[in-house]
Amino acid sequence: MKNIEVKICSGTTCFVMGSSFLSELYEIIPQKYGDRVTVKPSLCLGQCSNSDKHSKAPYVKIDEEYISEATIEKVLNILDKKVCGNE
Repeated sequence: MKNIEVKICSGTTCFVMGSSFLSELYEIIPQKYGDRVTVKPSLCLGQCSNSDKHSKAPYVKIDEEYISEATIEKVLNILDKKVCGNE
């Protein structure tokens, strides 16, 4: 299985919209998934200016998929599916 990469946007808009609450993922992900998933900060994922009106910060990128209105639960649900091979 290839390593899954998670990037958490810490740009100004994402930070103001709640990415600071996602910082728990830096501890949760390694504990839950070990070396199967890496988590990194990103200065900006560039989605605020590219998003449609139905998409909102904060953003997380899992491999090539952008997650809008990211929450810890939302990110972990997606990772569970990817790690278990359901996606």
